[in-house]
Amino acid sequence: MRNSSLLNEAYELCEEGEYTLALEYYDLVLYKEPNNVSALINKGVTLQNLGKIKQSVKCYNAAIAVDSKNIDALVNKGSALHTMGKYHDAIDCYDRVLKIRPRYAMAIAYKGLSLGEIGLLKDAIKCFNSALKIDKKYDVALNNKALALELLRKNSKLKPKLHRA
Repeated sequence: MRNSSLLNEAYELCEEGEYTLALEYYDLVLYKEPNNVSALINKGVTLQNLGKIKQSVKCYNAAIAVDSKNIDALVNKGSALHTMGKYHDAIDCYDRVLKIRPRYAMAIAYKGLSLGEIGLLKDAIKCFNSALKIDKKYDVALNNKALALELLRKNSKLKPKLHRA
């Protein structure tokens, strides 16, 4: 079986929720072609779906080592790092993407998610607004902007007001 056929079959297996079997297909491709960026990224996504986040980051790192400007590898690595609670590292990944493609709504919105997690709600809202300027219906930006605005309102109510005498 050709590697492209193996990749297609692995993708179909993932669509059916057969992640473990799909991993075997990706491993076959990578055995023949260790630097196959698509196989590395898709294996990483599959591992991430299985909750094997550290292993997924290794796959994304391998893909980035082959192609340092691969946007999919960088965004997925950022997403995995975010899941691990490594928000600053995730932001670094999204910033690398935005140097390559400045108007990439997904990277901007995902950066907003990580900024929100470290308490930078105003910066997160700016990111969500920027993403929405690119894609007005982008659900990640829409939903999380609303959530961030609500958190910002609650936080401002909790802070005591200073009164001048």
